[in-house]
Amino acid sequence: MTSTSTPPGLTRFNALEEHAASAALHEVCASTAWTRRLLAARPYAAPDGLYAASDAAMAELTEADLAEAMAGHPPIGRPEPGDPASAREQSGMSGAGDGLRAEMLELNLAYQERFGHVFLICATGRSAEEMRDAVRERLGNPPEKEREIVRTELGKINRIRLTRLVEED
Repeated sequence: MTSTSTPPGLTRFNALEEHAASAALHEVCASTAWTRRLLAARPYAAPDGLYAASDAAMAELTEADLAEAMAGHPPIGRPEPGDPASAREQSGMSGAGDGLRAEMLELNLAYQERFGHVFLICATGRSAEEMRDAVRERLGNPPEKEREIVRTELGKINRIRLTRLVEED
């Protein structure tokens, strides 16, 4: 891909000084290890290279790295005030009634008690009912299976956020 067809956001990201690029990546994923790997591979000729680097970095995250990444995500149904990304991603919960919101809170707490971290799901495009059904189902998973599901879901979230980063004008 030639530089003229590189999306404007990717061109801008490649040109950022390291601290600014690090901050932009931290908005995508709170894992320091993931951020370091993506920074080390700059510049990216095309979005696919950035996405591949993200996938490779995600695959290599340790349990501690995953915990650090998950700490950057608010519980489903309770996006961080002033965080447009989590509000946008969790918009499926915005129309949920009080009963469903209360049920999600209860399920989130049960999940956190069982696994020791927030329930993580790529919420983009999912309804409140779909998210509730997913947490119900995943509560029965063994911890090692759930850890790999979390890794996959985090990868999906990162891809959506990276796409937004590289396609911004």
